[in-house]
Amino acid sequence: MTQLSSLSLAGLVLTLAAAQGCGNHSASRAESTAVAPTVAAHEISYQGDFKAPLGVQLWTFRELAKRDPAAMMRTVRRMGFTHVETAGMYDMTPAQFAKALSDAGLQATSMHVGYEDLKNHPDKVIADAKTLGAKWVGLAWYPHGDAGFTEADARKAIADFNQFGRTMKDAGLSFFYHDHGFEPVPYGDGTLLDLMIRETDPQLVHYEMDILWTWLPGVDPVALIRKYPGRFRLMHIKDLKPGVPRGSLAGGLPDSLETSIGEGQVPWPALLQAAQQDGFEEYYIEDETPDPVRNVPKSIAYLEKLRF
Repeated sequence: MTQLSSLSLAGLVLTLAAAQGCGNHSASRAESTAVAPTVAAHEISYQGDFKAPLGVQLWTFRELAKRDPAAMMRTVRRMGFTHVETAGMYDMTPAQFAKALSDAGLQATSMHVGYEDLKNHPDKVIADAKTLGAKWVGLAWYPHGDAGFTEADARKAIADFNQFGRTMKDAGLSFFYHDHGFEPVPYGDGTLLDLMIRETDPQLVHYEMDILWTWLPGVDPVALIRKYPGRFRLMHIKDLKPGVPRGSLAGGLPDSLETSIGEGQVPWPALLQAAQQDGFEEYYIEDETPDPVRNVPKSIAYLEKLRF
């Protein structure tokens, strides 16, 4: 990254953080609106080896969205993003949400939806995706009991995913499942995640690798990509603080244990090189740290100059 772009991004971080940090929500909205015209949008520009399209999962900015979804979207655009993955529509209709994204200079390329919607209301899911212009429709959590994810759960998921995948493909869309850290339960010569990947139809069911939820249970994401070439098409770029032990299958983690990309445990050069070689199509930063407005620009800067 050039010195100029580094300074520009640093200035953007300070301005956006100031807008977020005001304790009064109405004042924060006013400040955000006031500063927006004076802050040029950062343009993501790669100087390293990572060259893939970079988006963001809007769940990252869920607290900003509670105050003012349109202002949140403008913040996302100023960070340099042009495409996003959605997780809800903030009480808007699909048409209103699509317009709000367009007004901010954003395009939805992927959307997360709930299990019940996919199971019981697939026609609405399809209509929503087409209104947003999203190609990818995904599920980020499979329901299971408090005792943990079981073989019975995995086999039910396999049947559901093949059904969801057929329905979405027939509508011109693509279905994916996003792993969430509870699936790598030992099973046979692998895990229940292996079982799910092997027994779902690769023409119908794709996978989104959430790096934190792959890394935390103790799975090697590079090895997983190489083991199942072509099955993972999307990625959530997310990191775990140094020193946090691996091996948990809980599927949950305090936000305070996550960190900016490049400041944690994940071996990003080898991982992103493997993903690019495998042909991943979509990469989304998902930052669940307590301060994403400060941390997401740092992650962007790291990825812009990453060398393999």
